Amino acid sequence: MQKKLIECVPNFSEGRDMSIIKEITDQIESVAGVKLLDVDPGKATNRTVVTFVGEPEPVIEAAILAMKTAKSLIDMRQHQGEHPRFGATDVCPLVPISGISMEEVAEYARQLGARAGEELGIPIYLYESAASRPERKNLANVRAGEYEGLSEKLKKADWAPDFGPAEFNDSVARSGVTAVGARDFLVAYNINLNTTSTRRANAIAFDVRENGRVKREGNPITGKIVKDENGNTLRIPGKLKACKAIGWFIEEYGVAQISMNLTNISITSVHEAFEAVRDSARNRGIRVTGSELVGLVPKKALLEAGKFYLAKQQRSMGIPEREIIHIAVKSLGLDELGPFDPDQKVIEYVLEADQKRPLIAMDLKAFAEETASESPAPGGGSISAYVGALGAALGTMVANLSAHKRGWDDRWATYSQHAETGQAVMDRLIHLVDADTEAFNQIIAAVRLPKKTAAEKAARAAAMEAATKHAIMVPFQIMETALSAMGVIMEMAAHGNPNSVSDAGVGAACVRTAVIGAYLNVKINAKDLGDKAFAEDIVAKATAMVEQVKTAEAEVLKVVESKM
Repeated sequence: MQKKLIECVPNFSEGRDMSIIKEITDQIESVAGVKLLDVDPGKATNRTVVTFVGEPEPVIEAAILAMKTAKSLIDMRQHQGEHPRFGATDVCPLVPISGISMEEVAEYARQLGARAGEELGIPIYLYESAASRPERKNLANVRAGEYEGLSEKLKKADWAPDFGPAEFNDSVARSGVTAVGARDFLVAYNINLNTTSTRRANAIAFDVRENGRVKREGNPITGKIVKDENGNTLRIPGKLKACKAIGWFIEEYGVAQISMNLTNISITSVHEAFEAVRDSARNRGIRVTGSELVGLVPKKALLEAGKFYLAKQQRSMGIPEREIIHIAVKSLGLDELGPFDPDQKVIEYVLEADQKRPLIAMDLKAFAEETASESPAPGGGSISAYVGALGAALGTMVANLSAHKRGWDDRWATYSQHAETGQAVMDRLIHLVDADTEAFNQIIAAVRLPKKTAAEKAARAAAMEAATKHAIMVPFQIMETALSAMGVIMEMAAHGNPNSVSDAGVGAACVRTAVIGAYLNVKINAKDLGDKAFAEDIVAKATAMVEQVKTAEAEVLKVVESKM
C-alpha cells in the first residue's frame, strides 16, 4: 500500500532572530517520521517559511509543537514586517504529496485546527479546501485587517474563529491567530528562452497565465484600456488555469525566463505549462531551450511528464519510474542550467534516503551471500517475494519488447498497459522483500520482551500474537501480489513478441515458486497463532491460491510449448 505523505508549510512571524527559528525547527525535527526539508527566513518580511513532510499523524504532532514554541517565543505586539500577518504562526497549510486525497488532507487540517485551538488557546481560522464557509476559502479575506484589526474582528459574530477563543485576551494579544488550511502543492517553475528580451518574455507570460493581459482597443500594446460599466479593467484570460507568470531576465544565465507559480498541478501540470510556453514562444519567433524547478517537487509531477512524452513517442510507459523521470528531465530540459539530481529534487526520494531497506539495497551477490549466511533473515518469505518480482519483471519485459516491436506500432498502447500492470506488481513485491524480514524481526522483538510478572507475561503474549498475525499476512500478500502477475504473463505468452515467449514461461515458473514459497511461510506461522479461526481461514485461502497458480502456470507453459 502506498504510504500517505503530506507536506506542512507553516509561516512564522520571525525572520531575523535565527535562534528563535532554530528552537521552532528543533521541535519539528524531534518528531519521529517527520523530515525537515527547508527553512527560508526573510529579514524584510520578518517571516520564515518552513517546509516539512511525513505521514499525517506525525506531521500534525510536529505542527502542534512548532505552533506551541512559536507562541512562547514570538510576541505579536512587538512584530513589524512587510508581509501581511496576524499571528506568531501566521499560516499553517497542509499539502497532499502522495497516497492521499485533498478531502483527507482537509480533514487532517481540521484536526490540527481543533487541537491548536483547544490545547494552545490560539484562535484558528480554516481556509482553502478546509474552509468552513465560502468567504473563508480565500486567505486574503481571512487575514484582512491583519494583527492590528484582531481585537475588533474577534468581536464580530461573522468572524468568530473556527476553533479556539473568540476573544482578544492577553494570550491572544501575544500569539495572534493562525490560519490552518489544506491546499494543493505549489510548484515554482522557470522556463528558459533563447532571448534576452524581458518584454518578449512578458508577452509570452501574458499568453499563458490565468490572469492573462489587459484588454485594449485596437493596438494590443498601446491601445486604450477597455473597462466595464463599473469602471473595472477588462482582461483577456491566458491559456492556463492555476498559473501565475511573469517574464524576467536572469543576468547569471544571460537569458530571459518565464517565471511561473503553478498553484494547482492537478489543474495545470508542469509539462502542460512547458508545452503552452513552447507554443507561444514559437509563434513569437522564440525557442524554449529548457527549464528549472525551484525547490522540491512531488514525484507524480515528473512521472506524469515522463509518461506524457513517452506517449507522444508511442513508447511503453511500463518502465521503471527512474527511467520515466529521466525522460521527463530530458524532455523538459531540467538539466540545461545545471545538473538535475532527482534524489535532491523529488520529495519522495529525499524521504527514502532516511528509510532503511537493507535487502533491496544490496547487489545480487551480497543478497545471495546474506541469504546463505547464519542469519535467519532473509528467509523463505523474502526470497519468495524477490522471485515473484523477477517473474513479474519478465512479463513486463516481454510487454515492453512487444510495444517497441517493428510493425506493431498500432498496438503499442495495449502492450504499454500490460507493462504498467506488470511494473506495479514488481514494485509491490520488491517492497515486500524487506517487509517480510521486518515481520520476522517483530516476532523476535516480541520474544525478547520481559516475562517476570503477570502483566509482563500478558503484554508479551499480546505482542507475540500481533507479531505472528503480521508475519502471516505479509507472505499472504506476497501470494496475492505474485499471483496477480499471471494475467500479464499469460497475455505475453499468447500475444507478445514470439521471440520472447520462453521469457514469459520462465516468468510463470518464478511466480509459481513465489506463491508456493510464501504459502509455506503462511502455514508455518499460522500454527503458532492463538486465533485458530483466523489461522484456519487464512490457510484455506492460501491453499486455494496455490491451486490457482499451479493451474495458471500449466496453461502458460502449454502456450509456450506450442510456440517453440
